[in-house]
Amino acid sequence: MSLVDTPHHRTDPTYETAGPLGVGSTCAALPAAFRGSADVRLPMRHAGSRRLILRYELQGPASAPVVFVAGGISANRHLAANAADGDAGWLEGLVAPGRTLDPAQLRLLAFDFVGADGELDAPIDTADQADAIVALLDALGIARLHAFVGYSYGALVGLQLAVRHAARLQRLVAVSGAHRAHPYAAAWRALQRQAVALGQLQCADAQGLALARQFAMLSYRTPEEFAERFDAAPQLVNGRVRVAAEDYLDVAGGRFAARTPVNAWLRLSESIDLHRVDPRQVHVPTTVIAVEGDRLVPLSEAVTLLEGLGGNGRLRVLRSSFGHDAFLKETDRIDNLLAAALRAPLPGESA
Repeated sequence: MSLVDTPHHRTDPTYETAGPLGVGSTCAALPAAFRGSADVRLPMRHAGSRRLILRYELQGPASAPVVFVAGGISANRHLAANAADGDAGWLEGLVAPGRTLDPAQLRLLAFDFVGADGELDAPIDTADQADAIVALLDALGIARLHAFVGYSYGALVGLQLAVRHAARLQRLVAVSGAHRAHPYAAAWRALQRQAVALGQLQCADAQGLALARQFAMLSYRTPEEFAERFDAAPQLVNGRVRVAAEDYLDVAGGRFAARTPVNAWLRLSESIDLHRVDPRQVHVPTTVIAVEGDRLVPLSEAVTLLEGLGGNGRLRVLRSSFGHDAFLKETDRIDNLLAAALRAPLPGESA
C-alpha cells in the first residue's frame, strides 16, 4: 500500500487559503489539518479483493492521542472547519474548542466510507469498513487508537473494529448503533431501496433517492418532534392536500439527492442490514450510548448488546424527541457522555 495525493498537508495552522474563507484570509483560528488518500488492496467479505482509494482528513497536534470518528452512511471525512477546509463539517457542534473532541487536544482522524463515492457496485460489509480503517492506520503509521467514536453506522463499524482488530484501539464509544440491524429498521430500509429502484425504472434516479431520504427522515426523528414542529392544518394546493411537514421533507430529500450518488446510498444502506457481530467477541472497553425513542436502534437492542459485552460494557441512555438523530442535535448532552467515556480509566489504571 502507498500514501498518495496529500495536497493539503500543512502543520502550520496560519497558512493562507482560498475558497469559503476568501482568498488571502488566514486560518489562524482553525486547527492544523491535512487531507490525503491511501491506495490499498482490501480483501472484502462479499466482493473479493479490491483496490481502493481511502480518502481521509486528519486534524490536531501530531503528538496528541488519535481518535477515529465515524458517522452515519451520509457522513464523510470532514468533521469540522479546519485549516484544510473552512466549510462546516457534519459534526461541527461536537468537534470544537472546549469540547471533548477538541482538535487542539486530540488528533482526530476520519475517512470517507468504502463505497461512499458510488464507484464500488458490490456488497459492502461493516467488516470491510473496519479492515479499511486498519489499512489506513497502517498507511499513516498509527499503531493504536486512543479511542474510536462511532455514531449510527459508524458505531457498527466500531464494533467490527473491536472484534476484528482489538489491539488497534483502547476504547470504543458506540452511539445509536448495535450488534445487528433490527428487523423493523431493516424492513424500513428495504422499502426505501424499493423507492430508489422504482425511480431508476422511470429514469428518475434523483427523485427516487429523494423519496427514500424523506422516508428516512421519518425513521430518524420521532412523532413527538413532528407534533411540535408541524401541527398545522393541511392546505389545498392546486386541488391537492398538502400537509405541514411536506416542505421540510421535500427540502431534505432534494438536498440529499443532490450530493449523494445513488449507488453509494444503495450499497451503504445494504451494508447496515448485512451487519452482524457477536457482542461476546468484543473485548475492548465499550460505552454504548442509546436514545429512548430511537426507532432504528431500539433501546432493547442496546440492552442486549450490553448484556453480551459483560464486564467490557456500560450503557448510557438519553431521552430525546430527536430520536436517532439525537447525536447530531443534543450536542451538550452527547459531549458530556463522550467526556465520561473517553476520560474514564481503562482496566488496570487508577482513577
